[in-house]
Amino acid sequence: MLSDKEIVCPNNLLDFAHKKKGVTAAIVNAGKPLPMLSVMDAVSEDLIIPIFIGDKKEIEKCANDLKFDISKFEIIHEAVENNTAKVAAKLASQNKVRIIVKGHIHTDILMKEVLKREYDLLSKTTRLSHIWHMTLDKEDKPIIITDGALNVIPNVKTKMHILKNVVNFSHRIGIERPKVAVLSATEEVLDSVQSSLDAKEITELAKKENINADVFGPLAFDNSISKKSAAIKGIKNIVAGQADIILVPSVETGNGLVKMMIYFMGACAAGVVIGGKVPVVITSRSDEASARLASMAAAVVALD
Repeated sequence: MLSDKEIVCPNNLLDFAHKKKGVTAAIVNAGKPLPMLSVMDAVSEDLIIPIFIGDKKEIEKCANDLKFDISKFEIIHEAVENNTAKVAAKLASQNKVRIIVKGHIHTDILMKEVLKREYDLLSKTTRLSHIWHMTLDKEDKPIIITDGALNVIPNVKTKMHILKNVVNFSHRIGIERPKVAVLSATEEVLDSVQSSLDAKEITELAKKENINADVFGPLAFDNSISKKSAAIKGIKNIVAGQADIILVPSVETGNGLVKMMIYFMGACAAGVVIGGKVPVVITSRSDEASARLASMAAAVVALD
């Protein structure tokens, strides 16, 4: 059942990222093969100018093994893994880098530093959230899943921040009026299913706040993405069966959907934290280089 399909970075994401060339990027704990390979690809695509943070000898050896000439790029030696996140956050706070890229480091360690008030990396008007830009091949139309990595059990207020962040990103990749399915286990509003109640409220708030998107819920997954399923169930809404965005009720739901698409379908998952002063590329340490490249492209696209 597991897919053996090659994971490929989508052209549409690269095309939009190419409009913002040579973005400075902090590569956090960079001295491992997969992070280094994806950075090499991103440099080859002229997406980023990396600043490597980590053990200098490991970084140089890793680059040398890949025949990647990094002599013109800055290396900040920091042998202690946890401290590499502090260095990256400080560089971002000083406007010396425009994006932060997770290398071989635990996500919680990196995000703990990014969230510290002393670095002033958080927006005063929006909350951080994570998006997954999902595609199956180079020319595939994306579906975006949020939030499957950062906000664990968001309430309606937080979900509205998540919604606004993902709509803003969608506009940046050419989706002028995205269709957003607010996911639940059912398309019925049930007192016993909190996510359905939240979805109904979010749908109403999106209209009230005049968000530039078509937002509708609750929708179950099948009638979010299948016109046939939506028609059989008699759901008449522009979002039903053709969602560009799936706004999930919890991190487990989003994470499960994304991992299913990766491992069963061979999807490319471009993951990035948005809503702050710098996008943060958050990938699994087991992600392939093509998915890491796509994530860096998504971070570049997310920049103002």
